[in-house]
Parts: sequence; C-alpha cells; structure tokens
Amino acid sequence: MPAADFDMNEIHWLMDMFNTVDVGLVVLDRDYKVCIWNGFMENHSGLLPSAVKDKDIFDLFPSIDEQWFRSKAEPVFVLKNRSFTIWEQQPYIFRFKNYRPITGKADYMYQNATFIPLTTVTGDVGHICVIIYDVTDEAINKLELESLNKQLEKISRTDSLTQLHNRGFWEESLKQEFKRLKRNQGQSALLMFDIDHFKRINDEYGHSGGDEAIRHISDLLRKTLRETDTAGRYGGEEFAVTLLDTDVKGAITFAERLRSLIENSSIYYDEQQIKITVSLGVAVYEESFEKHEQWIEAADSALYVSKEGGRNRVTVYSEDMASE
Repeated sequence: MPAADFDMNEIHWLMDMFNTVDVGLVVLDRDYKVCIWNGFMENHSGLLPSAVKDKDIFDLFPSIDEQWFRSKAEPVFVLKNRSFTIWEQQPYIFRFKNYRPITGKADYMYQNATFIPLTTVTGDVGHICVIIYDVTDEAINKLELESLNKQLEKISRTDSLTQLHNRGFWEESLKQEFKRLKRNQGQSALLMFDIDHFKRINDEYGHSGGDEAIRHISDLLRKTLRETDTAGRYGGEEFAVTLLDTDVKGAITFAERLRSLIENSSIYYDEQQIKITVSLGVAVYEESFEKHEQWIEAADSALYVSKEGGRNRVTVYSEDMASE
C-alpha cells in the first residue's frame, strides 16, 4: 500500500474513532468558541457540528455555570496542566438527558470531565479539549447506596412502634448533652413519663389496644416537641425527653402542656373510646450529678412520686427524693 494511501486510511480511522468513541470531545479556543464537536456531543445535544462551530459555548448552553467552568479551564490555558472534575462536585457540565434504561431514575446524565491543554509546535496553548464521560450508572449506584445507608442508620436508632428514637440512641444523646453541660455549664432538663394504669388498658383491650395507646402518646409528644428537644421510648410504656437549654420553669410548662394535651385527647380503638393520662417527672441538670445515669435516676424518682401521689401530674425532682 502506498504511503499516501496509508496516511489517508489512518486519518479516516482517526476520524471514525473520534466520532464513534463513547465519550464527548469538545475543543474550545481561547474565547471559548467551539472548534470541534464529536458524534457523542451531537447525539446527546441534538446539535450538528456545523451548528455549533465558532459559537460561544456559554451562548449555546446557558445552563453551564460559566464562572465555575472558567475557574476550571483558565488554569489549563495558563499553566498548561490538565484539570479534572467529578460529578460529586458538579453533577454535569452539559445538561443532557439520561438515556440509559437501567438508570432511568436519573433526569440527566451525570458527568466527569477532563480538561486537556492543546499545545502548538511552539508550546503555546490556544485551545483546550474537554472530554465528557457519562458516569450516570456509577453516580446512581452510589447515591442509592448512600440513601440506603441513611435509611439503615435511621432504622437503627428508631423505635419501630412509636417512630421515636429508641432507648440506645436517646440515651447516647443525653450522655452527650450531659458532657456538654459538665464542660460549659448551662441548664437543660430531663422529662420522663409513663402511661397511667397501662396494665388495665392491655387487659381490657389487648396488646393491640396497648400498642395503639403508645402510638397515640407518641404522636402527641411529637406535636409538642421543639426542634432542639430529643424524645425517645425508654421502655414499654415509658418515654423520655431531653429539653435542651431549659430551666425548671420551662420544663414544668412543657410537661404540663403535654399532660393536659394527653388528658384531653381520646383514642378510638375497636369502636371504643379509651381515655389516657400520664404521670411525669422532671429533673433539671445539677452539677452534683457525676454521670448521666444519675440524671435519669433523678427524673425517674420524680416520676415515681407523681405516680404515688395520685397520677396524672407533674413532679419536679428535689434532693430529698434521693434519700427516699
């Protein structure tokens, strides 16, 4: 084969690969005008090379974050070094529709990109090549895995019946608050309460009726909570709430509001009305507490006094309760 024919074949092969390779290839000049536009870019944009040639890339694609794009491209022009972007930093450069059936959940193509300096024989950089990689499959898989991990994390700290925090997570949160107060001082309160005569509810309406009562209390508790409060199911029919940056007056106000809300509510189970009350104990953090368990014991002692005193009431912990 003559050398000239071989060179022509080589050019043909290169052009064929350029237009069929499964990555986007875009060459831009120093004014960010399009010089080269391969088949991948044509197929996904719907724009022919003749339609984009010598056009400003930012005019063609207004969705491109121009400031961000220039911050990636300018160092390539000036320093003659490659630059890379990944979809975690910027989901895409060109907003192309996702066409992959497996990852149909994605509205657009996730992209990684490489910015390459194109030097002349004199070593100057007058153009750059932007290579676009379709990483939608990889991105969707990672996002779904992250979502699944978040769901598993939530499940691991959530009580299935009440959808409140389970005891382990709630108590760890209280422990961290206890350490914070030890370091920085301040005031926070712990509220513990349980359902009065819960055994009677279980006996009369069965465990399903008891579960419904617990869910009902949990719903009312969530409506009462502030964003900074942490509530959990402590065990059985007993609940706990950590009231951050709350003094004794604020804790009593919260507890009384919750007590009244529950007392004036009703549950309708198996076509029967169930009336419920709760007994509550409040303990404000004290410097004398050496560990967070003492804080829990204090609130539990106040709760015991409420139950012994006739139920459906709020009791605040005092030091004389510790000796009882």
